[in-house]
Amino acid sequence: MTVLTYRGKEYLQHKEVTPKNVVELSYRSSVYTSRQAKAKKQMQSSLTYRGNTYQK
Repeated sequence: MTVLTYRGKEYLQHKEVTPKNVVELSYRSSVYTSRQAKAKKQMQSSLTYRGNTYQK
């Protein structure tokens, strides 16, 4: 069994450790930038405040 330490006290873990599958994450800048550009196009280009319309 595995001994765990928390705030200086030792505890026994009463369950078996199960192996987990390793997941590797990757950063794809082209996907991120294309989605960001698409979201920017979908946003409104004008704002309305108290009945007055403003352009961004």
